[in-house]
Amino acid sequence: MDNSVQLKPNDMFNTYLLFFVIHSAQIGVGVQGFQRIVYQDAKHDAWISVILAGVATHIVAFCMIKTLEVYGSNDLYGIQQDIYGKWIGNFLNAIYIFYCSIAFFSVLRNYIEVIQAWLFPGISTWFLSATLLLITIYAFTGGLRVIVGISFFSVVLALWIFPMLIFPMKFATLDSLYPILEANVRSLLKGAYSMTFTILGFEIINVIYPFIKDKKKTSKYTHLALLATTFIYLSVMMVSIGYYSEGKLLRTVWATLTLFSFISFPFMERFEFVAVCFWMLIILPNLCLYLWAAYRGVIRLVNISGTKFVWIFSFIIFLATLIVGSRTQINMVNNQVAKVGFYIVFVYPILLYMLTILKKKFTAKKEQTNENT
Repeated sequence: MDNSVQLKPNDMFNTYLLFFVIHSAQIGVGVQGFQRIVYQDAKHDAWISVILAGVATHIVAFCMIKTLEVYGSNDLYGIQQDIYGKWIGNFLNAIYIFYCSIAFFSVLRNYIEVIQAWLFPGISTWFLSATLLLITIYAFTGGLRVIVGISFFSVVLALWIFPMLIFPMKFATLDSLYPILEANVRSLLKGAYSMTFTILGFEIINVIYPFIKDKKKTSKYTHLALLATTFIYLSVMMVSIGYYSEGKLLRTVWATLTLFSFISFPFMERFEFVAVCFWMLIILPNLCLYLWAAYRGVIRLVNISGTKFVWIFSFIIFLATLIVGSRTQINMVNNQVAKVGFYIVFVYPILLYMLTILKKKFTAKKEQTNENT
């Protein structure tokens, strides 16, 4: 089945920018408070769970890239149509579109909750939702190259936030990390599983791969991005374990933002307010990339323009943000995204890679038989 993505040279982007795309897709609302969830399972060995989760992303990314390399200029949607056929392939494509949609909604709704909890408790959900969606629509209509540019500036302009961890490190103690490996293997793996929602995003490589110019360097920049993300999450986790007491960390919903709450400067007393506002630039690539990935799947199923799709999609998401309002409901959505994401992002790519290899061998054997006859 010839369903490769046909692109013009000006639709593609330089490979080194993939580092910023992958990294910005992984750093989002999850980093604001992932520590509590992982710590519940692995306790003070939670930093080991973060490393295990990081290693898992490298393994899965390897399988994703190898699968894509077999097809050259095709994305996940086309690969599934080729392997499973039109009907089953489109059904699986619809599932992936749904996953991108709920991931988009989860990022948006979590950030709205953070704004309401930290900055403006009285501001309406509909106003924040409409504002963020309009910004996302504006970025989406600029095309993929604009979205890649947003990812680049999101990473570069957010570099100043990471050094702010130096301030809570002054009050942290390394004794909180000992004894090492007190948690059993099951607890460590469970903690790594709890990282799922936080480290999702690198699966965008499945859709963005055909748009990369020099595909030979895809693996290099993807793994560098994953390594950078793991380093940031590991650093944040270790500082949090050293800074908070066990009981305090288990009761803190947004542990990272709380780390910033005591930072003050002569010209700025409430630094966390700046961090929350600036976080919009960090989550914007998440929203744009998930929206774009959903659109790439929809056009495989129906003939629809990007403008029409983005307005219909945004209207549905807008209504959903009004329905899901309480912390319990938001947590339920996050848990469902994590569960679905674990199987779609961490389990399925390994299976798909094996099926791709089997089909490749079968096709090569069949061609060789035909040549002999």
